[in-house]
Amino acid sequence: MQALWMVAAAFVFAVMSVCVKFASQDFNAAEIVFYRGLVSMVALWWLARHQGISLATRYPREHAWRSFVGVTSMGAWFYSIGHLPLATAATFNSMSSIWMAVFLIGQGLLLRHQLRRQPESHALRALPPFPWSLVATVALGFVGVILVLRPSAAPQEFVASAGGLIGGVFAAMAYMQVATLSRMGEPEARVVFYFALGSAVAGALAMCFTGVSAWPGWRALWLLPVGVLAAVAQVCMTAAYASAGNSRNTLVVANLQYSGIVFAALLSLALFGESVPLIGWAGIVLIVASGALATALRSRG
Repeated sequence: MQALWMVAAAFVFAVMSVCVKFASQDFNAAEIVFYRGLVSMVALWWLARHQGISLATRYPREHAWRSFVGVTSMGAWFYSIGHLPLATAATFNSMSSIWMAVFLIGQGLLLRHQLRRQPESHALRALPPFPWSLVATVALGFVGVILVLRPSAAPQEFVASAGGLIGGVFAAMAYMQVATLSRMGEPEARVVFYFALGSAVAGALAMCFTGVSAWPGWRALWLLPVGVLAAVAQVCMTAAYASAGNSRNTLVVANLQYSGIVFAALLSLALFGESVPLIGWAGIVLIVASGALATALRSRG
């Protein structure tokens, strides 16, 4: 069941990204984040009430951190959607497994450095071998990034790509925090509600600096499905990780997020006529392969 939850989340996220791309023609990223959070809050309040779930929490600090990293990731992703083909933006946002591997490598290097500074320390002998296979996997992923960016890309695409990469970093932190909240027993609706609340607050604060766009009339209705679909996708994703149960199922769930790239590519081609060149697809394949390998290596460790 957890696999179906993740595939559903990937598909709904892809459809939501289409709505974000349409909304980006009239609104900046801060505004979309704000309205997305506002609409999602209403939808999740209704869902929590329907399920008889209280929105009160004993872990406000953990929810605040999840909201901060999640909103940062989402804002960067929304910006990249407005300036890149959907498949490319979805690929950069799906690099969380690679960034998690980078975090683990960094922690390993820091631990070894600290132990070497301790005189007569024998702890180094007890440390596992340095994960060179994980390093090679991360390097493979960044070769894929270079192929996706390719030297012929327009300068504005590099800025949007950097935003997508930053979004992937914070997405990795957000996924780790979602898993933490699930282990604490927080229900999906409550976790996603506080994320929506954080989105609305952060978007409103950012709008003080980015400004408010002129109201475009009926085209503003694209904001409604952005919020509703985001709430549905977040609940599906949270349910997928919460119901995984063991490391093997978690591995399957984490890798199924890459199905969103295929959904985004098909929707992008059908609705916007956007196509990714062959070298870009080669980079996407490398990124997906390295992400899957990194997830597998982390689960074995």
